[in-house]
Amino acid sequence: MIKIFKYSFSDLMRSRWSFIYLAFYLVLGFVLLFLNNDLSKAVITLMNVIVVLTPMIGTIFGIMYFYNSREFTELLLAQPVRRSTIFLGQYLGISISLTLSLVLGLGIPFLAYGLFQSGEIANFLLLLISGAFLTFIFVALSICIALFNSNKIKGFGYAILMWLFFAVIYDGIILLSMMIFQDYPLDNFALVASFLNPIDLSRILVLLKLDISALLGYTGALFQRFFGTSLGLSVSLGLMLLWVIMPGVLMVRKSSKNDF
Repeated sequence: MIKIFKYSFSDLMRSRWSFIYLAFYLVLGFVLLFLNNDLSKAVITLMNVIVVLTPMIGTIFGIMYFYNSREFTELLLAQPVRRSTIFLGQYLGISISLTLSLVLGLGIPFLAYGLFQSGEIANFLLLLISGAFLTFIFVALSICIALFNSNKIKGFGYAILMWLFFAVIYDGIILLSMMIFQDYPLDNFALVASFLNPIDLSRILVLLKLDISALLGYTGALFQRFFGTSLGLSVSLGLMLLWVIMPGVLMVRKSSKNDF
């Protein structure tokens, strides 16, 4: 698995799209800090960008790499190597390369603007952790979609639809449900609903740490009320980790049985 991971990682790190992804966050970080010179406000702004953009990039990179490296993967499958090892190596290569671009792209401007002297290092690290979780989750989900769909067009379509569902449609459905059933107690429903969307969880994770009640939203306020800030952070991190594990297990099981 290590060799496959190294190949996938180096292949993606040489890709121009990885440089574009890194450069985007690099420019965004410098621009935000130049405009307001406030690291706390920059973290809040970046959170709104990361929770939408990071899943989308993870989804697109994951599905593109799987289909584009299909012939190479078929060659590996002909070797005496476990199928799960091949796909896990590729998955880690994609996820870690994207995460590294995110960390470097945002880390450089924040370090240049005195991150360690600002007292915002914990909030910034949590933002990066949240982005890393989303990357790992959506890369795994996109590979699972590709494993279930040999047709490239269908795979791309389902992957984009999956991202749209979690990023936009899901919140709309929850909001509509709460409007229709507003006469009923919905606290438990809203809390469970937030568990089922990693994007909502990552947003809650960062906002709980920032302790900005005005931006928490309904589900975030419920998290704070039910669990408190410290326990809420732990629960959010645990659920995000579960979201990484579940599609990873599905990917391993499907790859072991898939005829490709």
